[in-house]
Amino acid sequence: MYAAYVVTLLSCGWDRISGMQSIVLGGSGIVGGHIVSKLVMAGERPLAISRSPRADKQGVQWIQGDLTHPEALQLPRITTVYCTAHSLLLAKALPSLFSDELRRVVLFTSTSIVTKLNSDIPAEREGLQRLAEGEQQTIDMCTRMGVGWTVLRPTMIYDEGRDANVSRLARLIQKVGVMPLAGRGAGLRQPVHAEDLAIGALNAASSDAAKNNVYALPGPEAIAYREMVGRIFDGLGKPRRIVAVPPVLWKAAFALAAPLLPNANAAMGSRMAKDMVFDPAAAVRDFAWNPRSFHPQFKDAFDLR
Repeated sequence: MYAAYVVTLLSCGWDRISGMQSIVLGGSGIVGGHIVSKLVMAGERPLAISRSPRADKQGVQWIQGDLTHPEALQLPRITTVYCTAHSLLLAKALPSLFSDELRRVVLFTSTSIVTKLNSDIPAEREGLQRLAEGEQQTIDMCTRMGVGWTVLRPTMIYDEGRDANVSRLARLIQKVGVMPLAGRGAGLRQPVHAEDLAIGALNAASSDAAKNNVYALPGPEAIAYREMVGRIFDGLGKPRRIVAVPPVLWKAAFALAAPLLPNANAAMGSRMAKDMVFDPAAAVRDFAWNPRSFHPQFKDAFDLR
């Protein structure tokens, strides 16, 4: 994986790494952590911000600070900003990160801005509206400052044992040995690995073609929700036990499973029949987007006893 990663970076012009200074906002998250690691592997010593003190290690310079008070940050001059934190935090922090050396801002949001912005769940709808507002504010601010920007919208993010999507389902399956679906679970999904998103972010940052563009970053396969769940069973080394529940009974079934699915909601059922599919062609063309297929492995992700 590493050799292919280096070849990809070089093909996108990342051999110009010397003299660059990147900062990763959200560097302790699942995507941000991989971005930090890939920057170190590429020969850079990136900056990352943490609210609590953290020792510098593995080539990363941690700075104690709070993005809600960016004016208090004491930072060197930055050339590239990677943000996996909330878009509104980035929009607020950008003036404090700006210098005449800043060349590119890479912001992660979500394809949920498209698929769930009109959600029936008020809190979800309001949260996505805020995410979309922060995305647009970031674009507007970068445009005013003359800084190139790239917005990346992933589909369903997973990272075995760490994410709140696939790994949450895996934990439920591990506990109860069966997965109920609302109806046939025919809606299409494109899960995408967090490490591949990090590689995509670095490639996009070094691509002139990706400047001032918004990209969907889906996984390479559009698979039915039922098949996605089946592959989670496979990754756990368990036989597939998937039960189709009539939609009218789904709410009752969900009420039983809800304690095992923190932050989940009943709308998950109706969405199992909805396609959430995006075209990766622009990302493939502009920065060689090439994520892995969806075959998660949970052997070392969490206790499988």
